[in-house]
Amino acid sequence: MKTLIDTLRHHHELKPAQYRALLMTRDSQVVEYLMTQAREVAQAHYGTGIYLRGLIELSNMCRNDCLYCGIRRSNRHVSRYTLTREQVLACCEQGYKLGFRTFVLQGGEWGEERSQWIADLVSDIRRGWPDCAITLSLGEHPRETYAMWREAGANRYLLRHETHNERLYGLLHPRGMTIGHRLQCLEWLKELGYQVGAGIMVGSPFQSLASMVEDIQYLVQFKPQMIGIGPFIPQHDTPLARFPAGSVDMTARLYAIMRLALPWSLIPSTTAMATLSPDGRLRGILAGANVVMPNLSPEDHRKQYALYDNKAALGAESAQGIQALDNELSTIGYHIDWSRGDSPNW
Repeated sequence: MKTLIDTLRHHHELKPAQYRALLMTRDSQVVEYLMTQAREVAQAHYGTGIYLRGLIELSNMCRNDCLYCGIRRSNRHVSRYTLTREQVLACCEQGYKLGFRTFVLQGGEWGEERSQWIADLVSDIRRGWPDCAITLSLGEHPRETYAMWREAGANRYLLRHETHNERLYGLLHPRGMTIGHRLQCLEWLKELGYQVGAGIMVGSPFQSLASMVEDIQYLVQFKPQMIGIGPFIPQHDTPLARFPAGSVDMTARLYAIMRLALPWSLIPSTTAMATLSPDGRLRGILAGANVVMPNLSPEDHRKQYALYDNKAALGAESAQGIQALDNELSTIGYHIDWSRGDSPNW
């Protein structure tokens, strides 16, 4: 098994049965060896610095009805909101003063009638903070919309594909949404020059080891600059509320595998990891992750952006919170890296 890990580290790819073996092993020494190799590779490329992304949750309005998501269109128990331009710019100003040099505008998927508003907002942020990276995470849109946002000044786009398996995708999404179209959107984003992020949910209902292997193979082939992997966490107002949450251990294992397969990738240790385990974020970093995403959204709206239940709050939206985060990272030998943190292969 250790030979497989060495092969992955040096050749960046394995056969499907070999990925499956790494996902299935219960040998704690093998798992620790996997984590150690991933840490070594992450530190060889990025040192012990952890990049910060300032998350701004733009809106919980969404036209889609994904079965796992708490802000799905048909959830009548959500108090809907959309931040104003002034609120978003205030979040950026606050974040910039704290030291953030990347802002992530995340939200539910809107119709194209709001696309120009997003473009204007991106232009405002680009003018106000020209040295910052602007990341969008706003779902599926036509190629021309992505092009408009890129022209306005957006650098990066996060669009987790959730699962590459067509059957599983259909079980998690409403009729009319297809994995084929989502993958097409990812191709458009790459063609337009975005730094692109893809990724999956771990432990989602109906997921199998075979589908996880399929996801690994897709990510290795697509080579996104960013890889967003987080455990599934149920939300009580969704059709999948009764299913158990995904595993922190399996998620960390996937972080490590992807770090060895795509050494230059930017891998966040997600809020979902911290939600499921008090040390989940640190465990992600020790598995090769090198990004965390503190929430800069207005505090009175954070509970309304309820993708899943009991979402953890990092508390880094103040100078005291940033210091606490840096102190936490120092307990495992890491520190905050205040640069923009572009992937070197971009």
